[in-house]
Amino acid sequence: MTQAADIVFTNAAVHPLTDPESDGEPAAEAVAVRDGEIVRVDSDYEIDFLTDAETEVVDLDGRHLLPGFIDAHTHMESVGSRLVHANLAEAESRDEALSMLATDDDGDGEWTLGVGYDESNWDDSRLLRADDLDAVSESEPVAAVRVDGHTAAVNTVALDRLADEFPGGDVLTEDGEPTGVIVEDAVGVVREATAPDVEGTRDLIRAARDRAHELGVTGVHDMVRHSHAPRVYRELDGSGELNLRVRINYWRHHFDAVVETGLRTNHGSEFVEVGGIKSFTDGAIGGRTAKVTEPYDDGDGRGQWVVDPDPFREIVADADDEGYQITVHAIGDEAIEVTLSAFEETATPGESRHRIEHVELATDEHVERLAESGVIASMQPNFHQWADEGGLYENRLGEERTRWTNRLRTMQDAGVHLAFGSDCMPMDPLYGIDWAVNAPAPEQRLTVTEALRAYTIGAAYAGFDEDRLGTVEVGKKADFVVLDDSPWERSDAIDDIDVALTVVDGEVVYDER
Repeated sequence: MTQAADIVFTNAAVHPLTDPESDGEPAAEAVAVRDGEIVRVDSDYEIDFLTDAETEVVDLDGRHLLPGFIDAHTHMESVGSRLVHANLAEAESRDEALSMLATDDDGDGEWTLGVGYDESNWDDSRLLRADDLDAVSESEPVAAVRVDGHTAAVNTVALDRLADEFPGGDVLTEDGEPTGVIVEDAVGVVREATAPDVEGTRDLIRAARDRAHELGVTGVHDMVRHSHAPRVYRELDGSGELNLRVRINYWRHHFDAVVETGLRTNHGSEFVEVGGIKSFTDGAIGGRTAKVTEPYDDGDGRGQWVVDPDPFREIVADADDEGYQITVHAIGDEAIEVTLSAFEETATPGESRHRIEHVELATDEHVERLAESGVIASMQPNFHQWADEGGLYENRLGEERTRWTNRLRTMQDAGVHLAFGSDCMPMDPLYGIDWAVNAPAPEQRLTVTEALRAYTIGAAYAGFDEDRLGTVEVGKKADFVVLDDSPWERSDAIDDIDVALTVVDGEVVYDER
């Protein structure tokens, strides 16, 4: 007699996402799970034979079951920070951002921190400065980190407190005086000054985990830097509280420690595994620090190197020699060129599944080389929110170059391995998928199926996990998202679809039915 399932999901429209050409027609009605693994995908009638008195039956009332989303590029502490600190992403004006910071200031002498502000949507489109934040407090340090994480603003108290630690070139000045606007490594100084302890990190990770579940996210590739997060993940995993598959990519500064402690790419537990070594090349378009070959339209510069090309090439060579996957932030076309060239000098860039994060301004030649080399394009479709007429990209890059940003269609047609993530801008796969389907330019648009697969099986492939995650198939892990509506039928408003249920390893971790 066939062994009964632990839990079955019935009366559903099941979309396995195994077929790249799927038009959204459901392939099954039900899924049976045993020991956290899918044992059958079939009709309600057939699945009923796998139930007994002990089987939990979850009636989905016609809702749409898909593989759980995997966020291939996120920062879980930042996600948690937006839930714990002032979430400036919701501010629609400078005054609203400052009001939110003032509300969060409890007068205890500690830092007041706001995260995620985006001035490109404000009427004056000006970065926050010290004189803005001095209105929040003239006696306590205040910091507001921009949405891209590469630019921030601090008040005068913070400027004075950290003056000896800030690298001079990353503190912007006007008439020789600091404006309070800081970029790149100076932002790192603020990040370290405001970093939580282990217990504080645990609070942030738990909050971020719960938010991920609300959004249908069952796995993340977390870019970890000077953080207690790896310890917290393993402790939560050990106590059975994690309920999220986490792939940790370690900052280049930790490379020697990663090697010495014996951590290897793809090693770990069912829920926490080692990813690769993460490095930067350039900055971000919003702060005009992405490295571009032609000057910015609204400034004289061409960006800056966060890691200069020569030491960067050494990092790539050393990490590749040790057998690690390498994941590199490269946004501007000049940075993408340096990164691709460094990867092409390694023995097996495709087999190692080296990744370029963001790849926002890739040329036609870059796209061709990505496809030929097998290097993964880890991209964020939600970045299209800045590609509309009159948006941030057009202001920084001009109309022509804006059409060349995040060309998902071009990448897909060339055969590039696409993996989607959010970079916390915001962490919301359905929002990103909506932008991938409804991007401003034809070169940027994907079909619904293509976008969903980049956020599931594509992200799984980027983490060497395509054999256990990313589709709804027998033998794979029971990680699902259940949606109230079909994204194929609501392709013009995918971000309005509600997540009804999230399942990780066969356990319902979020239920809003």
